[in-house]
Amino acid sequence: MTKTVLSIKSNYDRLSKSEKRIADFLIENPESVLLLHITDFAAACGVSEATIVRFAKKVGFDGYQQLKIAVAKEHHTGPLNENITAADTPYDIFTKICDDIYCSLEKTKKQLDGEALAKCCEAILSSDDIIIFGLGNSAPIANDAAHKMLRLGLRAHPYTDNHMQVIAAEQATENTVVIGISHSGESTDILGAMASAKRCGAFTIAITNFGKSSIESVSDAVLHTVSDETNYRILGLNSRITQLAIIDAIYSYLVCHLEGARESIAKTEAALQAKKCKQIKKKNKNTI
Repeated sequence: MTKTVLSIKSNYDRLSKSEKRIADFLIENPESVLLLHITDFAAACGVSEATIVRFAKKVGFDGYQQLKIAVAKEHHTGPLNENITAADTPYDIFTKICDDIYCSLEKTKKQLDGEALAKCCEAILSSDDIIIFGLGNSAPIANDAAHKMLRLGLRAHPYTDNHMQVIAAEQATENTVVIGISHSGESTDILGAMASAKRCGAFTIAITNFGKSSIESVSDAVLHTVSDETNYRILGLNSRITQLAIIDAIYSYLVCHLEGARESIAKTEAALQAKKCKQIKKKNKNTI
């Protein structure tokens, strides 16, 4: 008996009737959850997505994504991707991953709310500060977003430490835009920081995977990605690409509409070019 199943059985008596349907489904078909988005899993169990989240928390997890990861660790010992095998060459694997990424981007394009995206862009344009939260796999995305916005002359600050996130959130004002990046939408630290910033008057934006999640309750706008992070995607490989695509779209819009953006880009590029030239000269001098 796996730890997850043991936890479910030990908590079975305190579950509601609907939650017991989820428990029964998981005990009988543990590996089936690996291929199901929360929306599909809820439909398979005949319950709501909110019930799935409550169930996950009752049996010891932060949410559906963490439950899914636990099941994946305990039940899956096969290849990284159901299409990838040990017989594949590195290039074969590369092409299959490209196909997966393409599918995720296409799904995200169809699901992304254009009005919400426009609302987020306008909020950033009228803000004094942009705070970006990301932990774990989302931390590099937060850094990338801040890096792009800094090049435009915006005051953008990435925070990838949970203590610093709390401090930054408490300093937010009504002129602050806060972007919280969380694939699961259930990261306790991100949710707490977003809630604090919203209470301080900030405009809060969530970049999260499609499906109801707790981060929506602390967000003024939600930008959904769609990626099939199953058993072979515990690291959220596809979700990072879709998150980056959304960040790039925001950046490109800002370039076109932010006063002085092109001048800031040119100034930054000139400074970086000068730095590169110094490095090249130093290298050439050492080789003489």
